[in-house]
Amino acid sequence: MMLLRRGMVVDVELNPVRGSETDKKRPCVVVTNDAYNARLSVVQVTPITDWNPKKERIITNVTLHPTAENALTKKSVADCLQTRPIDRRHRLSQVRGRVPQEDLEKIDAALRAVFGV
Repeated sequence: MMLLRRGMVVDVELNPVRGSETDKKRPCVVVTNDAYNARLSVVQVTPITDWNPKKERIITNVTLHPTAENALTKKSVADCLQTRPIDRRHRLSQVRGRVPQEDLEKIDAALRAVFGV
């Protein structure tokens, strides 16, 4: 099993979905801690979707700029409201890179807003 680290950007097949859930194959940020990531096949991810000015204003979205480190190809948002568990053995297709620490801290803040912790 591939070792995943918190903050990694990975491509995930999110289908099948229901209703308004984020769908299709897309990059996601691994948000579970490394102790779980080392032991379990199920990890929690936050989907990355297309950026637009409206999405940028939502407090549970974090704007991500493309860099060599994260391997994103365009300005995007990590949609922390759509965070979900995935079985990496069946849904993960590749590792792209990782988000910088400052973006991961913004994702943490957005997750605290989502979960009220």
